[in-house]
Amino acid sequence: MNIGKLISYIIFSSKCITKPKRLYLYSGMPQILGNLEISVGDNTRISGLSTFTGRTSTASPSLTIGANVDIGWQTTIAVGTQVIISDNVRMAGRCFLAGYPGHPIDPIDRANGKADTDDQIGAIVLQKNVWLASGVSVMPNVVIGENTIVAAGSVVTKSLPANVLAAGIPAKVIRTL
Repeated sequence: MNIGKLISYIIFSSKCITKPKRLYLYSGMPQILGNLEISVGDNTRISGLSTFTGRTSTASPSLTIGANVDIGWQTTIAVGTQVIISDNVRMAGRCFLAGYPGHPIDPIDRANGKADTDDQIGAIVLQKNVWLASGVSVMPNVVIGENTIVAAGSVVTKSLPANVLAAGIPAKVIRTL
């Protein structure tokens, strides 16, 4: 392991409440912003060109990443309350888990720089073996069922069942797997 990779590993691991075995950070270390409790499982691969952020007005936003997970480049995980990425999940590049929007809906509050409101945030759960193709966005209060695949460029606004292929804006079930 070269010195740059070792430093990235040490710094990232210091931000985690778990100490995963065989954590592979490629292309550097993910940017970590805000108050965020991070747990990572063994055999996980995370692009250093990713961002993990916790909503500052939530007491303890938590990001749980299971074992044998791949998180692709330029992925953003914005944790409103909780994001759970279960074992064997694959997230291609440019995915966005949007647990909070960062801005309020009200245009006057937004113009005045106020924070988003509690009714705009929520948990996101990716159950075992989920595959998010490139550019998928997942909104708050969504659970994606086991073995489900979400097609490239889709926006998931409502929970999806297990064992389906979903696509579109908003994502809809295309067929059973």
